[in-house]
Formats: sequence, structure tokens, C-alpha cells
Amino acid sequence: MASHIERRKFLATLGGAAVACPLAACAQQPTMPVVGFLGTTTPDDFADRTAAFREGLKESGYVEGQNVLIEYRWPEGNYDRLATLAADLVRRQVAVIAAVGGEPSPLAAKAATATIPIVFSIGGDPVRLGLVASLNRPGGNITGVNFFQSELGAKRLGLLHDLLPKASVIGILVNPTFADAETHVRDVKEAALPLGLQIYAVRARTTDDFDTAFAALAQQKIDALLLANDAFFLGER
Repeated sequence: MASHIERRKFLATLGGAAVACPLAACAQQPTMPVVGFLGTTTPDDFADRTAAFREGLKESGYVEGQNVLIEYRWPEGNYDRLATLAADLVRRQVAVIAAVGGEPSPLAAKAATATIPIVFSIGGDPVRLGLVASLNRPGGNITGVNFFQSELGAKRLGLLHDLLPKASVIGILVNPTFADAETHVRDVKEAALPLGLQIYAVRARTTDDFDTAFAALAQQKIDALLLANDAFFLGER
């Protein structure tokens, strides 16, 4: 589970949605299976990934608009909207939800449905986040890809220290609505102790918070800045 999406299960879900429902239910279903695509930022931020997603479906025999439909939902970086968008996909009766762009998307999808299959891609630990029961046996209706990027915070700090050995005060910018934000701050602070570094964390959940966050960093006279792993920050880089 941690290394690759179970493609056969994913495709079986799509195929089953088209041919395996009872007649009465099929009469109310669209003629093609519908995939829900739940992002975390904007279509522009995800243009390369949505293109790759469509190409992957095409390689497996599914072409958007011909034998599969894709319903896209974008919270524009406002994670508070994800619950509503996920619920909308459930009401749309999609065959499967692709929840991408980090932890907030699959967490919202899982909260919205316990029956529709969900495939995720995240950087954090899905077991600790409560998404799956275990890595080898996810259980429930959810599986996906885990990049373990959240565990790289300490290594990023170490690399920064190697590049700037005289830097002693390091700022870290996190999004408080991101599930792994505080864990990331904790890991970086723990890694900073043996290096004798001071860590100053600031938080921004929307673009409106950036001015205040950077003003606070300037007051602390930081020597360098770490960005937490977050699709929102990537989109606003």
C-alpha cells in the first residue's frame, strides 16, 4: 500500500460501477462511471498532476469524456471547504474518489463516506493520521500512496545547517489546518537541539496571513526559513 496504488482494485471499481449495479439502480446512474477528483488548491497548481492522472486512466483504457467522467473539486487552498466539496462528490454518487495534494483531502473524503472507495497520495503517516489501519492491510474503503515526506523535516533542517553553518535562528512556516503541521514543528525543534539552533514557528492558513507571519519572522531576525510540506505553500511559492 505504501509504495503504489492498487491499480487493479481502482480499475475494478470503475468497471464495476458501469456493469455490476442492479437494474433499478443503474436506471438512475450515468451511462459512464464517474471519478471524483478532490484536490487541495487550484486547477492551475495541479495542471501537471491532473494531466498525468488522465494519462494514467487512458493507459488503462479509460478516456475522459468517452468512457469515464471526472468530477473535479478545488478548495482554492481553503481547507475548510474540503468537507463540503467531499460531501458534494458523495451526493454525486461517484464510483471512486481520488483524494490528492496531501492529508487534508483524504481526511475530508474519509469523513464524508465509508463506502465509496478512496485513493490518496500523502506525505504523512496514514496510520498515525487514522486514514488506514496498517500499511500492509489498509482496511475499510481507502488506500493509496505514502511518500513519508513529513519525516523529512529533520533532514531538511540538517541540509540547511550544512549550507548555512553560521545560521542560528531558523524560522518555520506551517499551515495550522494541515493535519501534520504541529508534528512537523515538533520534529524540527527536536532535530535543532543537538545542532544548537533556535526554531521560531509561525502559522499561515490563507494568503491573508502571510504579511503577519513574515513580519513576525523579521522581528525575530531569523537567518533562514523552512517551509512545511503543504500543497498550499507550494501553490503560493
